[in-house]
Amino acid sequence: MNSSASFHLFGWRPSRGVARRPHSRLARSALGIVLAPLLLGGCAAHSVQPAAGSIAGSITVFAASSLKGAFATIGAQFEAAHPGVKVIFNFGPSSGLATQITQGAPVDVFAAASTKTMDSVIADGEVKAASTFAANSMEIATPAHPTRSVTSLADLAGAAIKVAICQQDVPCGAAALTLFSQNRIRVTPVTQELDVKAVLTKVQLGEVDAGIVYVTDVKAAKGAVIGIQIPAADNVTTTYPIAPITNSTNGSTAQAFVDYVLSDAGQNVLRAAGFLSP
Repeated sequence: MNSSASFHLFGWRPSRGVARRPHSRLARSALGIVLAPLLLGGCAAHSVQPAAGSIAGSITVFAASSLKGAFATIGAQFEAAHPGVKVIFNFGPSSGLATQITQGAPVDVFAAASTKTMDSVIADGEVKAASTFAANSMEIATPAHPTRSVTSLADLAGAAIKVAICQQDVPCGAAALTLFSQNRIRVTPVTQELDVKAVLTKVQLGEVDAGIVYVTDVKAAKGAVIGIQIPAADNVTTTYPIAPITNSTNGSTAQAFVDYVLSDAGQNVLRAAGFLSP
């Protein structure tokens, strides 16, 4: 992709030269005092801030793993529309990203794979309000060359079938458990992965017979796995909220990125990736 947009996977850690976001809570203020000596040898990530109201500089976007492909495209388009702007992505499990945000990670925008996860960040005061920009539903993924036959949701209850899902505190894991419960099938996963991309990898490698992933993940795999659709009446849907972080050091650009995701241009990218309208 010919773009300066950059991204890395889940795993933010405070490092030399990178300042945490300002936060009003006393505990985090105290933590900032402890970290201050570590920052003297370098410049903070947002030390040169753009003029108020201008769309300039860089922003860091924390986004659910399932958004990786679509947001990489949206980020490139946003940068092209605003020359000089840089969008840095951190993709990972929504619950883990939310924890990083509440611990003071330097971030400007958060896009989660569930309303529940976003609500936890709102409750902590990191976000004032969020906008729903997409929805997704679940699909069964099996290896491109399966060794055991899986053709329906009911097959996942078979004793010989190895099933992978996300961890239950991650939106894709919670959705999988709801899917099993509402369809009254008992499935014992052999592994619960950190995020949906990890589940998909297990399927691609043939380490499991099936995995519960999002429809968009099967589409993004481009034939590397076989997708087995779940009837709409039996399926579950998750919604995706997005919001600028209240204490972003580049609020104007953060809001502009959120607006772009909600715009026709951003929505067209999401629809092409297989996401549903919110």
